Amino acid sequence: MEVDAVSDSRIQKVNNLLKDIRIDHDSLSKPVDNLVSSIREAIDAIPDGFKVTSELAPSFVRDIGADKVEFSFKKPNGFSLCGSYSIRCMAKPDASVDLLVHLPKECFYEKDYMNHRYHAKRCLYLCVLKKHLLASSSVEKVEWSTLQNEARKPVLVVFPVKKVVNVPGFSIRIIPSATSLFDVAKLSMSRNNVRSVTADGVSQPTPTYNSSILEDMFLEENSELLKKTFSVWKELGDALILLKIWARQRSSIYVHDCLNGFLISVILSYLATHGKINKSLNALDIFRVTLDFIATSKLWERGLFFPPQSENPVSKEEKMQFKELFPVVICDPSTLVNLAFRMTSVGFHELRDEASSTLKCMKLRDGGFEEAFMTKIDYPVKYDHCIRLHLKGKTAVSTSGFCLDKEYWRTYEQKVHSLLVQGLGDRAKSVRVVWRNTNQDSYVESGLSVLDREPLFIGISISSIENAFRTVDIGPDAENKIEALKFRNFWGKKSELRRFKDGRIAESTVWGTQQWTRHLIMKQMVEYILKRHLSLSSDDIVQLVDQLDFSLIYGDKDPISTSGNLLEAFEVFSKLLRGIKGIPLKVSSVQPLDSALRYTSVFPPEPHPLACGKIDAGRLHKFVPSCIPTMEVMIQLEGSGNWPMDDLAIEKTKTAFLLQIAENLQTIKGITCTATEDNVDVFVRGYAFRLRILHERGLNLVKREIGADLVKHVSSTDKMLFIRSQHASMINGLHGRFPIYASVARLAKRWVSAHLFSGCLAEEAIELLVAHVFLTPLPLGVPSSRINGFLRFLRLLADYDWMFYPLIVDINNDFGRNDEKEINDNFMSSRKGYEEDKQNISSAMFLAAPYDKASEAWTSLSPNLSELKRLVAYARSSANVLSKLVLQENNDSVQWECLFRTPLNNYDAVVLLHRENIPYPHHLLFPSELNQAGKHVARGKASKSFNPFLLPGDLKRSPEELKKKLMVDFEPTKCFMSELQAKFGTLKPWYDHIGGDAIGLTWTKHNSKKRERDEEEVEINPIEMLKAVGEMGKGLVRDIYLLKSPRFL
Repeated sequence: MEVDAVSDSRIQKVNNLLKDIRIDHDSLSKPVDNLVSSIREAIDAIPDGFKVTSELAPSFVRDIGADKVEFSFKKPNGFSLCGSYSIRCMAKPDASVDLLVHLPKECFYEKDYMNHRYHAKRCLYLCVLKKHLLASSSVEKVEWSTLQNEARKPVLVVFPVKKVVNVPGFSIRIIPSATSLFDVAKLSMSRNNVRSVTADGVSQPTPTYNSSILEDMFLEENSELLKKTFSVWKELGDALILLKIWARQRSSIYVHDCLNGFLISVILSYLATHGKINKSLNALDIFRVTLDFIATSKLWERGLFFPPQSENPVSKEEKMQFKELFPVVICDPSTLVNLAFRMTSVGFHELRDEASSTLKCMKLRDGGFEEAFMTKIDYPVKYDHCIRLHLKGKTAVSTSGFCLDKEYWRTYEQKVHSLLVQGLGDRAKSVRVVWRNTNQDSYVESGLSVLDREPLFIGISISSIENAFRTVDIGPDAENKIEALKFRNFWGKKSELRRFKDGRIAESTVWGTQQWTRHLIMKQMVEYILKRHLSLSSDDIVQLVDQLDFSLIYGDKDPISTSGNLLEAFEVFSKLLRGIKGIPLKVSSVQPLDSALRYTSVFPPEPHPLACGKIDAGRLHKFVPSCIPTMEVMIQLEGSGNWPMDDLAIEKTKTAFLLQIAENLQTIKGITCTATEDNVDVFVRGYAFRLRILHERGLNLVKREIGADLVKHVSSTDKMLFIRSQHASMINGLHGRFPIYASVARLAKRWVSAHLFSGCLAEEAIELLVAHVFLTPLPLGVPSSRINGFLRFLRLLADYDWMFYPLIVDINNDFGRNDEKEINDNFMSSRKGYEEDKQNISSAMFLAAPYDKASEAWTSLSPNLSELKRLVAYARSSANVLSKLVLQENNDSVQWECLFRTPLNNYDAVVLLHRENIPYPHHLLFPSELNQAGKHVARGKASKSFNPFLLPGDLKRSPEELKKKLMVDFEPTKCFMSELQAKFGTLKPWYDHIGGDAIGLTWTKHNSKKRERDEEEVEINPIEMLKAVGEMGKGLVRDIYLLKSPRFL
């Protein structure tokens, strides 16, 4: 029953999608007829017999290496519509209609199939058409494009003056066809038709070149085949549109060396003619069968062959020849053309991988609709390591020209790919090299040399973090002379002969780096390989790997590099606690709660010289922090039946235990401890640990969770402690499974804080969001780089439907159907009041984890709907900026910094703080300044009673006096925030708890009754209120600006 419901829901979604995406054929038929009629009129008006020479496109003719290209112009033999429009399968946003122009045989000589003469004349013929089309009053403009990114095969794109309202971008693509132009025997795959293609003086076959001409010769026939197949089968057309949507969402396969709309329709036509699909299937079933065929069929190994038109079938030898020459074969009914001649083995591998991944998604409980059709899988989010090669004017073009059998750009792609595959070895799961270089409209007039303006893109999927972070690569043994020589020739001076622990002597390469920069090893390798073998400079190679690291670095290193010391100190502290004697109940377990102890803190504490056992005054530097942060540690005591039953009494008993523990550590072990009414802090090896006790009775009740009445008696303190301990334990485990997880979580926290969302999204909630990216990666793989993981976090925030779906984070993969039902019931309960009042919901962001199926722990109160809306908008904007930075040329560090610079003009008022009064000024990313100053309301002087660093005079004091100067867990900004929220109900503060020097304020309405609210709001004076804010933050507040007055005044 549940399966049927999912299936029905998916089919309904698919039908709605088809309705939205399909371009209505009937609404387009009149504009198409009108424009085709205008094109025919313009072309029919061209006089016959005038001489066409290379002067129309001299640079193009020269660059493709053609000669003898003059001809007398003759009108086309005819016109015919083809492509998606002709089979009623056009899908938005592509509103281009294909029109075949049948080239007249009289314009060509018998041997024009040789040495690119056909390609040159084809282009010159189009130049004549373009000139006369531009003179037509119905034509707005005519642009150059290419057929499948093949520079030597330009096409014309004609835009009408009269626009089609509901079909933006409507145009007609004029594609020349060359039916019966040449003797097909002269274009067999084994022949050489470009005389300069030789090896050691011996002519080599030119199968790609020959296929390029044969493609044009059989365009009409193959177009008719598709019309015949699709015209009588609506579901097949629907499936074609679904496959187009699927492929367009995947940048790595909808590209010149892999898939296009024509090839998709050819594959569907093949399946239909061979009985692999039948008319009982709906569009979604056909879609699934097609993906399964692409992903798993063994027919690809011998090639796909349509039933031949003639009675003579394709011989075994001919099939073998096709397979030897092309990695993928789809032979048309003429048995002469491989329709997939442009598809590379890398492109096909990528295609099968994507098809397989989508099929996995479709087996998910929700049917995988979102993953298959709605999720954008572009290069930045697919690849862990992205590289751009800027080759403008850098490519050393062979003396033979741009076009031989293959075009120069395709050869260069293959060269870069083979170099990186050889050099990276098992570090790379896959390497994708794509040079989209034919979007230059002027290339026909300017010549092919302008086509290197677009950067070449390289995407690398990392096989595993362990391989990627490896510092030594072991090559062939010294005895294997031939392989060792190859290794040395490839790596040059980087190769060195080494003896290893097992006694083996082998060639090797060593990539020296610090622990916290091991994610840059592959960057080193790629740069070395490309510079050595392609003679590129560092400026030509842009690797998108470490551009976000600035947000996590303090000074010249990442503070995470000291985490080893921190964990050692924690282990020492744990042993001390477990070994304490002389207290009524022994410490039975010690568990870290702080994010620094699970590697996800943006700035884990560094050892403080004044928090060590002995202070070496001589080693104190001039910048000794005056504050030290604390890290919470939870302990449990042995079981006992003597605990009091009252919550307050329990808390007092816990405090008594903590005081006893502190006294024991201080008197017996000589460890410094401090106690206040609320906390006990212990200083071990330069770190401050704050102790919390989880009460045994509370723990048992939380674990049992039987009956609401019993749970009500659990102390909220104990319940929260238990939840935090469960969270910490799970995140620790996650860090072990996914080594890059912690770095991505730190970037995510930095971004949330930098945009002043610290008060809206708890750091545990951020950790769960990032965990979801790693645990539920489909339709992608698990992220293996910082930038990739961070982009996926931003897109999750931006694209997830928070209002109608809970986000389930199944950390240990142990949720069953009952768990999911419970979570969904809890979620529906949180949305009960939505229909009556859209603001009346709890948990606007519903995060369900194994320890919290009701989303009570981190998001029950915030973000609320308005906060979430703002958070989503910022995430979408940042995701778009980050994607552009990966793909486009601009690599200025300022652009990358924009990801973490928040626009202060988006607030109603802004409070700027004195940087010298922030406890950790080195955590500040950028000093805040207003670009558009509003009304200046208040200015305050910095407090002289606090300094983030000990003054030179202080350092002369005795060690005991210095220790007293140390401020434990001092956070004036947080105190200021809580006071501000308590006193000013109409002000909503936005702040950065990591180290920001700006607070954004927005006006909010009271939730009181309307009459009371009206009475209060009349009395509000925004300027006076902001002055009161300044007075409250005296000594901390530097300036206050009013940008927008409240609307409800």
